Amino acid sequence: MPLATVNGISLNYQVKGDRARGTDVKGSGPLVVMIMGTGSPGRVWELHQVPALVAAGYRVCTFDNRGIAPSFEAASGMTIDQLVADTAGLIELLDEGPALVVGTSMGARVAQELALARPELVRKAVFMAGHGRLDQFQKTLSLGEHQLDASGVRLPEKYEAAITAVMNLSPATMADANAARDWLDLFEFTGGPVTPGIRAQRRMDHDFERVQAYRAITVPCLAVGFADDRMIPPYLTREIAEVIPGARYQEVPDAGHFGYLERPETVNKILLDFFAS
Repeated sequence: MPLATVNGISLNYQVKGDRARGTDVKGSGPLVVMIMGTGSPGRVWELHQVPALVAAGYRVCTFDNRGIAPSFEAASGMTIDQLVADTAGLIELLDEGPALVVGTSMGARVAQELALARPELVRKAVFMAGHGRLDQFQKTLSLGEHQLDASGVRLPEKYEAAITAVMNLSPATMADANAARDWLDLFEFTGGPVTPGIRAQRRMDHDFERVQAYRAITVPCLAVGFADDRMIPPYLTREIAEVIPGARYQEVPDAGHFGYLERPETVNKILLDFFAS
C-alpha cells in the first residue's frame, strides 16, 4: 500500500480494480471507498468485499484509519471529525469523487458524517452497523475497555478469543462446531497487545447523539444491520435509516458484528444491488 500525506498526516491506502483490463488504472470504473471499524486495518475488506466489487467492475480503495500503523498512529488521541477529514482528503487526493462509500461500525460513523458534511464527495453511502448514538451497554463496555487498557492487564489468549467471538459473531456461527473452532483459532492467533493507536480509537467520545442531525443527509443511503450484533444492535442502525430522507434499511440474519465476514455472500449482494440501483 502506498503512503500519502492526507489532511496533514500519513495515510496508508490501496486502490484495486479495473473493469476493462484488470489493472490499476485511474478512472476505469466507479470508485468505492471502504472505511474499517475500530482497531482493524483496511485489508480486512480484501477477504471478501474487494474481490466481489472488483469482479463487478468497481475500483476499490481501502485504507488504514489514523491509529492503525503504518498510517499515523495518533496515540495522543483523535476525533471523529478528524477521521471524516482524513477520508474526505483521500477521496480528493484520488480525484475520483463523488465516490461510493461503505463503512462499518466506527467506519459507518465516519461515512455518516462524511455524507452529512461533504455530500459532494459521496455518490451513495452504506452504513454497516451504523449508529447515531450508543446505548448504555455500549457506553459501559467502552469504559470497561478504557479501564482494561489503562490497567496494562493482558487477558489469557483463549479467554480473549472466546470473548471476541461472543461479542462479534452470531450464535448461529458458534453453533457450528467447525466454524466455531476456526474462528476461535483465528482470534487466538491474531490477538495480542493493544497498540497506542487502537487505544486512541477506543478513547473517542462515546456520548455522542447524532440521530436527528442525520435528517439533513441528502445522498442516497443504505443502513445494514446485523441481526445478532451485540456491539451495535440492529435497532440502532434501523433508527438512522428512519430519519435519513429516502434511506433504506436491510438486515442480515444469522450475523453478528463481523457480519461482512460471517455472511459475505449476502453482504456483497446487498452492496452490489444497492450500487446498481
